[in-house]
Amino acid sequence: MSRSASIERNTAETRVRVRVELDGEGRSELHTGLPFFEHMLDQVARHGLLDLHIEAEGDLEVDAHHTVEDVGITLGQALLEALGDKRGIRRYGHAYVPLDEALARVVLDCSGRPGLEYRVRFPRARIGDFDVDLFHEFFQGFVNHARVTLHVDALYGDNAHHVAETVFKAFGRALRAAVEADPRGAGAVPSTKGSL
Repeated sequence: MSRSASIERNTAETRVRVRVELDGEGRSELHTGLPFFEHMLDQVARHGLLDLHIEAEGDLEVDAHHTVEDVGITLGQALLEALGDKRGIRRYGHAYVPLDEALARVVLDCSGRPGLEYRVRFPRARIGDFDVDLFHEFFQGFVNHARVTLHVDALYGDNAHHVAETVFKAFGRALRAAVEADPRGAGAVPSTKGSL
């Protein structure tokens, strides 16, 4: 059974289309108008071993805020739909990822309860022309609509690009671990409540 979903979100500020295949090969096709953001989303696909297709048209003449946030929202909605009743998944995932001097830790729970703890400090406010504050908006939109609990910690790093890349690689790997099938789970929902 394919664990995939396609979601479209249209507002006065953005038009976003996301297709996700959880049991993919790490392929991505990304068109957001934001090259550095696409570089980070490609890390999620590659290291999460999911196939990700994202098309976003936003009011970039204002700034990138609405586009980045709405991609997070739509990706969260797609993940939630692709997981269905979450029967047989591991539920929890975590990853530590280094890149040279930088190290990030991401821990994720497909709990049904949205929550974000985001402790990422960048050594500068922009990477190229991308405002690093927008990464928080992406993750907040994602957790609110995927209904997951997500802890993101950049433990250290001096290079802003390295910090961002470790965060997104770790996010991809933690997501992969949480949504993969648990061979010992016998198709059960991994919760004493019986639902997530």
